[in-house]
Amino acid sequence: MGFLVFVTLLWAFSFSLIGEFLAGQVDSDFAVLSRVVLAGVAFLPLTRWRGVRTELKLGVTLVGALQFGVTYLCLYRAFAYLSVPEVLLFTIFTPLYITLIDDLFKRRFSAVALMAAAMATAGAGIIRYDGLSADYLTGFLLLQVANLTFAAGQVGYKHLISYYPTAIPLHRFFGYFYAGALIIALPSFLAFGDSSRLPTTAVQWGTLVWLGIAASGFGLFLWNRGACLVDAGTLAVMNNALVPAGLLVNLLIWNRDADLMRLLLGGAIIALSLWVNARFSRYAVRPA
Repeated sequence: MGFLVFVTLLWAFSFSLIGEFLAGQVDSDFAVLSRVVLAGVAFLPLTRWRGVRTELKLGVTLVGALQFGVTYLCLYRAFAYLSVPEVLLFTIFTPLYITLIDDLFKRRFSAVALMAAAMATAGAGIIRYDGLSADYLTGFLLLQVANLTFAAGQVGYKHLISYYPTAIPLHRFFGYFYAGALIIALPSFLAFGDSSRLPTTAVQWGTLVWLGIAASGFGLFLWNRGACLVDAGTLAVMNNALVPAGLLVNLLIWNRDADLMRLLLGGAIIALSLWVNARFSRYAVRPA
């Protein structure tokens, strides 16, 4: 749980940095590719090439392609069809996908975990909802693909490590995660990237370095490490804890307008969903 809380705070700051210094200024495909490359370079000296099971190598590579590559590709594409509030709104369904995918892996149904995820989704919706545009179907579908792949990556990594236990420290083969993301990000940049919109200021380059090494590198590793240590219900709820954290950071540092009542109410519902899952989940799991 500690890993997830720490990364939530880390990503809360990163979310504001993207909005302030990159969105609409730097080509999104280049931004994603640079994050993948920088994170991969950070883990390159740590990566063990021999003695790691083939199943772990291929599995972590697939997780990286899904959780980082496809997710970010669809997320950035969605901005072409949706306003920022709509993008934020439509990302809140990830907890539901996590609980459903985890139950599918385990061939069971956890009613409490699903209820906790639904509560977290509702809490995030209260915070984020700001109306909808008339033409949002394409953006909505893109974001649901992003939500699904991000959820599948988290649950997949959790079960992969459980199915193939190893004495090798997890950070010694997490570099394959970024190799998988590179398989998606590089062709996307070559096909769709705009070389005229590369970073031009030291602040933009510095932001990309921070996002690549800290947020995408160690942040994604610690998040997936934390996912292995908690149940699916807690993991699902924590996926939406970034909502109040991100808005609070944005409000305190950049003084952006925020509805404090909605922030407090939504945050309280997310916190309540954590308690519900922790208190009742052990009594409400049954085989599917």
